[in-house]
Amino acid sequence: MKKSPANLPVHPKKKKLNLALQGGGAHGAFTWGVLDRLLDDERIDIEGIVGTSAGAVNATILAYGLAAGGRKKAKELLNRFWITNSKNSQCSPFQPTVFDKILGSKGSIEFSPYWQMFDILSRMFSPYQWNPNNKNLFKDMLEDLIDFSVLQKSRDIRLFICATNVLTGRLKVFENREITPEMILASACLPYLYQAPEIDGQYYWDGGYMGNPPIFPVIYDTDCHDVLIVQINPINIPEVPRSTNEIFDRINTLSFNSSLMREMRAIYFVTSLIEKGELDESKYKHTFIHTIDAEEEMAKLTASSKMNLDMEFLKYLFDIGHAKAEEFLKNHYDKIGNQSSTDLVAKFF
Repeated sequence: MKKSPANLPVHPKKKKLNLALQGGGAHGAFTWGVLDRLLDDERIDIEGIVGTSAGAVNATILAYGLAAGGRKKAKELLNRFWITNSKNSQCSPFQPTVFDKILGSKGSIEFSPYWQMFDILSRMFSPYQWNPNNKNLFKDMLEDLIDFSVLQKSRDIRLFICATNVLTGRLKVFENREITPEMILASACLPYLYQAPEIDGQYYWDGGYMGNPPIFPVIYDTDCHDVLIVQINPINIPEVPRSTNEIFDRINTLSFNSSLMREMRAIYFVTSLIEKGELDESKYKHTFIHTIDAEEEMAKLTASSKMNLDMEFLKYLFDIGHAKAEEFLKNHYDKIGNQSSTDLVAKFF
């Protein structure tokens, strides 16, 4: 949606990046904007991508686009996915009302009677009751957009999709060679919305419960030392939640950020030991962490806005993501391959 900057070097020195993409429903349009800007910059090569939930969708489309036709194809497919998703939602009852636009926060649909009804009923009935046939149109959209056989054969980019095993409580990481639409659905399965997908006799819920996203797959299984985390869920919020919806939303963001914050502490600990010379760098990977987020803007959004696929709202998030990626490249490109641009203690401790 944005044109490529005209002032990029013609033959720049390329730097490698791994991407870690968080989930967050419609808020994943922020990540869409980030990826669109990163794809414009031919100084950057993406080596590995790990994603959860909406991050898994963006990751899979990005990896397939790059494998099938390069940067231009990846941008085109991401655009098509989000625009098609928005068009399909026009028949959905979850639409912002006049009161939402006047009185609510950006993207809110909390004044929608359908949202209010859903919010109540989803606490009383499960998808096994109100959707016994387990109809999910999202799978059809993925199959129309992605040739999974191309993705499975690709060796150019390592793709890792994460889901939570319902029965064991363990994180499951799916890789390129085995990725199917069912695995994307598993990674994005919120249990109050969808029945748990079954894969090889195991049942899965949203990967965010155990890793949103986990960083270790791109650390262990790629050669790249740099990880760029595209963070959707705010760590900090401006005030104490008071309404029921605000409380549940904060519980959700705390839960979905907790594993990431613990993993950042572990990475900081190992990195500190390497820098002090107490660990052999030839045996332990020195990882540089970078982040792109919009804490201030995302903290103002309500839980209901994660189900708002109105194009005006998605474009708002896309533009924020695009601008934040531009800011990252301007301020921190030189740090890639050399040092972390994120202060892990200040951000995650």
